[in-house]
Amino acid sequence: MPGDELRVEYHQQLQELKERLVRLGAMTAETVGMGTAVLLDRDLAGAQRLIDGDDVIDELSLEIEEECFRVLALQAPMAGDLRLLLTTLRVVSELERSADLMVNVCKASRRVYDIDFTPKLRGLLDSMGVEAAFLIRAAIDAFVDSDTSLAAALDDIDDRLDDLQVTYVEAIFESHQTENLPLRAAVQLALIGRYYERIGDHAVNIGERVIYMVTGWLPESNAAARNALRKASGEGPTSGSVDFGAPSGMDQQVADPPGPAAGGDDGGEPT
Repeated sequence: MPGDELRVEYHQQLQELKERLVRLGAMTAETVGMGTAVLLDRDLAGAQRLIDGDDVIDELSLEIEEECFRVLALQAPMAGDLRLLLTTLRVVSELERSADLMVNVCKASRRVYDIDFTPKLRGLLDSMGVEAAFLIRAAIDAFVDSDTSLAAALDDIDDRLDDLQVTYVEAIFESHQTENLPLRAAVQLALIGRYYERIGDHAVNIGERVIYMVTGWLPESNAAARNALRKASGEGPTSGSVDFGAPSGMDQQVADPPGPAAGGDDGGEPT
C-alpha cells in the first residue's frame, strides 16, 4: 500500500540520518586523535591537512542539518521521532564545534613549533587527547544505543579530563618558571588545554541531549519548574523582567557604593 511504502521510506530516512551522524562522530573523534599526534610530532604539513579537512566535516554537518529540516517539514514527526530529529540537530552542532576546536589546536601547534615540550607536558597532552576522543566516541555510542546510563555518566567521565587540564596548566607554570618556557608559548599551550577541555564539555552536552531523546527530560527542566513555582507564588521575577545586574536582598548590603563603575574585561572569550 502507498501509505506503508511512505512509512518505510520515512524510517529509512531516520536510519540514514543516524548513520551519517555516527560517521560524523567517528570523523570528529579521529580528528582529535590525529590533531594530538600532529601537535606532539610538530607536523606542520599534518596540521594543515587537518585544518583543510575540517571543510569535509562542515559539509557533512550541513548535509545532516538540511536533511533533518527536510524530514521535519515533510513528515511532521511526533513524539520519539521528533525528539530524535531535534537531538540530531543539537548533536551535529556539538560535533562540528568539537572539530573546530581541534582546528584551533592545529593552528596553535604551528605557533609552538619551535618549543621542546617537557616529558610531563607531552604526557599530559597525550592523555587529554585520549580522554577527549574517548568522550566523543562514548557520547556517540550513547546516542546509537539510546543508552541513558552511559549518557549520564559522561559528566563524571569528563571530570578526568577537567582534572588533567588543571594539572596541565600547573605544569605549564612550572615549565615557565624552571625550564624557561617563553610566555608566548605558555599562553598558546594553555589555550590548547582549554580547547581539549571544551571538547569534553561538548560530549557532555551530547549526553544530555541523548537523555532528552529517550526520556523527554532536560537538565533545564528542574530550573524551569522551580521558576514556575516562584512565579505561581509571586516570589520571583517573571520571564523577561529579570535585571541580572541589580543586587537584591542580602546582596544589597554588600553592593558597591555609588560611583563610577570600574572597567575591565568580562572574562569571556573573544568571538
